[in-house]
Amino acid sequence: MNTVQARYLQASRRSQGEAMARWWLGMILLGGVALFACWLVGTRPLDIGSDTETYAGFFENLVQGMPETRLEPGFVYLSYALYKLGLGVTGYQFALFGLLLVMVALAVRRYRFYLETPVSWQTLLCASLMLLFISPMFTNASINAIRQGLAAPLVFVALLGFHRRRWGTFALAGALAASLHLSSAMYLACAPALLLSTRWLRVVAAGAFLAYVSGLSMLAVRAGAPGFYDVVMEYTANPLYRSGVRIDFAVFTIFWYLLPHFLAPLVQAQWRQRILDSTSVYLVMSLPFFLIGWGFFSNRYLLPAWLAVSMILAAVLCHARIAPLRNPLLIRAGLLASCGVFYIYVSRGIVI
Repeated sequence: MNTVQARYLQASRRSQGEAMARWWLGMILLGGVALFACWLVGTRPLDIGSDTETYAGFFENLVQGMPETRLEPGFVYLSYALYKLGLGVTGYQFALFGLLLVMVALAVRRYRFYLETPVSWQTLLCASLMLLFISPMFTNASINAIRQGLAAPLVFVALLGFHRRRWGTFALAGALAASLHLSSAMYLACAPALLLSTRWLRVVAAGAFLAYVSGLSMLAVRAGAPGFYDVVMEYTANPLYRSGVRIDFAVFTIFWYLLPHFLAPLVQAQWRQRILDSTSVYLVMSLPFFLIGWGFFSNRYLLPAWLAVSMILAAVLCHARIAPLRNPLLIRAGLLASCGVFYIYVSRGIVI
């Protein structure tokens, strides 16, 4: 081996060692952030989160064995398994949120494959968690709509699979999502809209949006399926929550669809279209709200879409043309800073 080859081999080994060290440092950071967030959500008092006490009571009643309940079987078996591990309520809350983070990590991994990007999974996950932690919608998924929060990343994975014609991914992720929260079936039922061209999908979404804000969708369901209308209106009825057409939610939802398109010029050209293609998945995830989003707590019909948009915007950030914006070190610093925001949200029960 000559001198040039020896130097090349030495430099190659040094580069591999540095890359491995960066990978481990990244995993340590993610592990620390995950432990902090799990501690925060797991140790919250029972009066933080509208459904926290309900889930705690359900878990404590598992001492009597598998109950008859309206909750989905996947979630019931998961809860029973956690109970059998000897966990208390705090451990139960800790484990459920930890599982939510695992679901997010899985969704980010599948989204990375969808984009076919060289950006590392770690960097994309850090950016996604940073944006999720500063999102009150994610707090809602963490302390209120827990079952739907667990299912939401799987819905995103399923629809990404459908969009790429990966039917096995769609079927498996969809089945798991529905076993955790039955509302997942609504989003899966809308999946065929992804077979349309982008132009026609926008036409369908625009029609659904106009039908919703005009009250036409509510009138159509009330006239054509009064029994179903009553089910929607009576589900979790609460005099403190305003039901009916929520134009604010509808406009807010369309804003998040348009934002990646407004930011598209800031994205590197070779990745721009793939990210914009993924906004079609977001649009499909918003269709159930435009169809029946006039009951109580109608924002929960938008929860999967609002969580998915954080991952889409994370992809915009990680593929920015402006180098400092996509700098992995700055993204990780942003993740650490977002933990403070998440602490405020959870400790004060701030949700959307």
